[in-house]
Amino acid sequence: MPRKCKVTGKKTLHGTTRSHSLHATKRKWKANLQKVKIIDENGEVKRAYVSARALKSGKVKRA
Repeated sequence: MPRKCKVTGKKTLHGTTRSHSLHATKRKWKANLQKVKIIDENGEVKRAYVSARALKSGKVKRA
């Protein structure tokens, strides 16, 4: 299962870390996802990964 927000679509970002000598190493920035029970469009209660920002802003109705 992909670690992706069901509401906003946020997921893991990829990039490089640069040291002082400009040596590049690959790294990931993981989205702040929480596994919560939500009420979807049909009124059903489901468990889904939702970003913390979507929870805080009220884009999701929690069950």
